[in-house]
Amino acid sequence: MKIIYINSLYSPLIEGGAEISLKLIVEGMKSLGHEVVVLSLMPEKGVNTEQVDGVKVYRAGLQNAYWPYSKAKKNKLARLNWHYQDQSNEKMSSVVEEVLEVEKPDIVSCHNLAGWSAEVWKPIAKAGIPIVQVLHDLYLLCPNSNMFKNEQTCENQCLRCKLLRSNHAEKSKQVSAVVGISNSILQRFIDFGYFSNASKNIIYNTRTIPNPSPKRPRKTEQPIHFGYLGTLSKVKGLEWLIEQFKTLDFEASLSIAGKGNKAYEQHLKDLSSGATIEFVGYVNSTEFLANIDVLIVPSLWEEPLGMVAIEALANHVPVIANKRGGLQETVKDGVNGLYCFDHSSDSLSAAMRQLYFEPELYNQFSKVARESVASILDADRMIEEYESVLKHALKKSQTAISK
Repeated sequence: MKIIYINSLYSPLIEGGAEISLKLIVEGMKSLGHEVVVLSLMPEKGVNTEQVDGVKVYRAGLQNAYWPYSKAKKNKLARLNWHYQDQSNEKMSSVVEEVLEVEKPDIVSCHNLAGWSAEVWKPIAKAGIPIVQVLHDLYLLCPNSNMFKNEQTCENQCLRCKLLRSNHAEKSKQVSAVVGISNSILQRFIDFGYFSNASKNIIYNTRTIPNPSPKRPRKTEQPIHFGYLGTLSKVKGLEWLIEQFKTLDFEASLSIAGKGNKAYEQHLKDLSSGATIEFVGYVNSTEFLANIDVLIVPSLWEEPLGMVAIEALANHVPVIANKRGGLQETVKDGVNGLYCFDHSSDSLSAAMRQLYFEPELYNQFSKVARESVASILDADRMIEEYESVLKHALKKSQTAISK
């Protein structure tokens, strides 16, 4: 097969897990003998091509009001204008049409479409080329990608989302196959009527994570070190975590790794005053996980998968996770960690207390942690599953044409 992959960014431009996973997929498919081409965005005008680790990469200039991946904060009106143009960006779909003419792929795999817009499905479908859409986040449902507003998860689309995504469910009928990186994210789109003509698939992202030495068994009343690893933002539940940690009445410490908006970081530090909480900024995740006992993932929004929890478990670190989204598919309550519930705020401190006062439980969680995510860590599994989805979509398309 000849495959074109479309994503907002591609290595070395990396904003998050989607770009890391995409590079693994692209290079994995190339290693299986398939011809692969990547189409991504850049802030400059025009279209450039280059080789990235042996892969042909097109970088097309984003034709919209501004480049959204700069650190400069835009005002609400400017952001609204950007998203209005992005709901159906015909200029970017024309770029896709031109690349299709040159490359003539058998199939196109779309990933994050911020900047490209869902309009790119149109020229692909018009050319009779099957489309596989991979869902890494909620962008096709919500311009903010997270369906989180007014400090709570949105059960339904707000007026802004309805307006800016008014025809996306209809457009998604052009997609041949859809892949959710968790059942949680796939089901969200199905519930909103998306991808009615597509085959439905779940393929968990993976990471290459060496197997470190097991954690030392904990003993009764031994000091415990909790950790948080990720972006410092409202949706991540950090205020809840800090407030709950401050209620603990035993010897414990909390390390918070990651960066965010400077004003919000300072707010969190002010909130942490007087507690044994340290902010360590950007860190090597392996080293960070080696130095904590428990990872806490208190996300208030529906995490598509929660790769940080998988990484912790792969490093023998039990996880306390808010029972939302894809986190429920890797963190198993009473098996490799514990759940907390944002609708019951004290459940978080209760989980922390339980792992402190029940060292045998902690030790059992740590013992089975890596094995509980072993299948997800298998990169060959992920590549083979994507190859299967692509082959099936292509075969289905060819069968439909031949009739």
